[in-house]
Amino acid sequence: MNFGGHSLCRDGDREKRFGGRVCPGGKTLGVIAALLLISATSPAFAKGDSVPDWVQDAAAQKLPTYPPETNAVVLLDQRTYTVDAEGRAVKHVRRVVKILRPQGRDEGVIHVDYDKDMKILSMNVWSIAPDGHEYAMKDKDFTDEGFGSGDLVFADDRFRVAHAPGSDPGGVIAYEYERRERPYMNEVTWDFQGELPHLNQSFTLELPAGYTFNTVWAHHAEGAPIDLENRRWRWEMNNMPAVDLEHVPLSPSPASLAGRMTVHYGPSGLGTASTWQSIGQWYAPLIKDRMEAAPDLAAKAQQLTAGKTDFYDKAEAIGEFVQKHVRYFAIEMGIGGYQPHSAEDVFHHLYGDCKDKATLTGAMLSAVGIHAELMMVDSERGVVDPAAPSLVGNHMIAAIEVPSGYESSRLHSIVTIRGKRYLIFDPTSELTPFGQLEHDLQGGYGILMDGADTQAVLLPVLDPALNTIRRTAIFKLASDGVLSGTVSEKRFGDVSEYRREIFAAGDAKEQRDLIDHALQHDFTTFNATDVKAANADSLNQDFTLSYGITADNYARSMGALLMVRPRVLGSLAPDTDHKARTVPIDLGETMQATDEYSIELPAGYAVDEVPDPVKLDVGFAEYESTTDVKGNTLHYKRSYTIRQVTVPANRYADVQKLASAITADEQSRAVLKRQ
Repeated sequence: MNFGGHSLCRDGDREKRFGGRVCPGGKTLGVIAALLLISATSPAFAKGDSVPDWVQDAAAQKLPTYPPETNAVVLLDQRTYTVDAEGRAVKHVRRVVKILRPQGRDEGVIHVDYDKDMKILSMNVWSIAPDGHEYAMKDKDFTDEGFGSGDLVFADDRFRVAHAPGSDPGGVIAYEYERRERPYMNEVTWDFQGELPHLNQSFTLELPAGYTFNTVWAHHAEGAPIDLENRRWRWEMNNMPAVDLEHVPLSPSPASLAGRMTVHYGPSGLGTASTWQSIGQWYAPLIKDRMEAAPDLAAKAQQLTAGKTDFYDKAEAIGEFVQKHVRYFAIEMGIGGYQPHSAEDVFHHLYGDCKDKATLTGAMLSAVGIHAELMMVDSERGVVDPAAPSLVGNHMIAAIEVPSGYESSRLHSIVTIRGKRYLIFDPTSELTPFGQLEHDLQGGYGILMDGADTQAVLLPVLDPALNTIRRTAIFKLASDGVLSGTVSEKRFGDVSEYRREIFAAGDAKEQRDLIDHALQHDFTTFNATDVKAANADSLNQDFTLSYGITADNYARSMGALLMVRPRVLGSLAPDTDHKARTVPIDLGETMQATDEYSIELPAGYAVDEVPDPVKLDVGFAEYESTTDVKGNTLHYKRSYTIRQVTVPANRYADVQKLASAITADEQSRAVLKRQ
């Protein structure tokens, strides 16, 4: 596990680094790595070699009945983690997977990661094709791939890659490897639940004399180990269902539901406490002196805050400098996956990953008398479990201490820890206004990394009024059904991020494509003109987009009647289905949207019928709309507010009711009658 925003744990182990939440372009590093692996050229292979008995036995098992969309099933997954008297660990893995559907073919791409601190000692791959042919892959059949480079990351992570033959439905893929683990770690996480069902799996721990261990469990009841004697313990998890949320609307992160066990081990009395405090004490030496403010760095901080006396103004000046002027670029070698570079180095080069940017933020703030700490989080809400201390997060942000007694209406992402207030700030999130927190971190847990005082903190869910869409438009409808008018759209907060990015850095085609994509949901044929954008770079001001529009055939003629949709623009209904719900509902973000449209009627027509008003409040969200007539103008007004980010599964009927009400309102028609 490293802090780098990438997870390479398809084989059941968590390998991450604190290196940054999402790469430029929106792809996680894990996705990029997967693309590299899948695109690799398939190597040669040996045919006719018999596979080991343990593979044959696993393949011969009778399978339970799985849902028809199940791509593959893990028949066997055995892991043995052996620690020697010097604290060095070796992991041994055996895994057998049966492919059930064509979509499961990527299980035939095996990759085992390593770096300068992890060494693959042995690796073997076998497969049984659907026609019964057996294959064995040798060392010469494997390739070694790098992790990434360029603007995304430079890391010493590498992969030993195999493309197993026979990777078709009915085929069986098996592999075995042994790897020496990183010497500076004293924890290991067993992810025993994932996107595939697991038939048989186990985790065995072997410790030397004088060592002890503790375990913590997340998203699953604690399991008791089998004592194998001679300081060996084994945990077993059989018939483990998959956490497959691919077709589940409003689904949480699969990793927030998947069961895992973390083992902390070490010499008796040292390093075995499964607490956040012990993790903080392990991490403290890695960040010691890294947040010191060198003279030139301090001078820059003083320059940025010159003439400013207010806490918010000073902190914002420094925060926005790191957000906008320190480029995201991860350089991670060995322990560098966890340890930030010195603030001075980050300042000199003006690039770094998430932990580097958070460290620089803290150093510059300290130069102007403001204290800050690092905070570990995960980019997927719910992954960090306060009851399961471990190095599970993949992202590092900053917690800025607010002076006692200071109040400001501009501070929103505030938590209280041990009687002190902290502003939670992510310097990697370049489009989040200072004082706020991006929506995917809200409602999750962060770990304040403060040595022996390290603890889990529930992060705030922000007021919907801080994440807004406000559309207003004036239209004129012609008797032939053509609608024309002008539109103004103001956005603030996370809902403005994509538009800000496109209009601040995108080209004319990207900007045009954005508008066309938004409008094609509501109009069959249209033409947008005179497009203007404002405040794309001003995060604490509304991003404003205005344009003129003409849409043919907007009103539908039915004899002497014209059918007109009062809700001209924008779709707000949440995506739902009609299946029974068993997992929590993730609404994404709190937000508030308002639409106000007026449509001038064509000469000779009057309103004969308008849609009924709608008013629905289900607690976690509220929707209201009205349509009325004033003179020769049809007025439509609505508001939609989401107050919570996560809702229990037993409230799904309310979500469906909400979606149905919004959809019906969005599709409703007013009837105009020719006089």
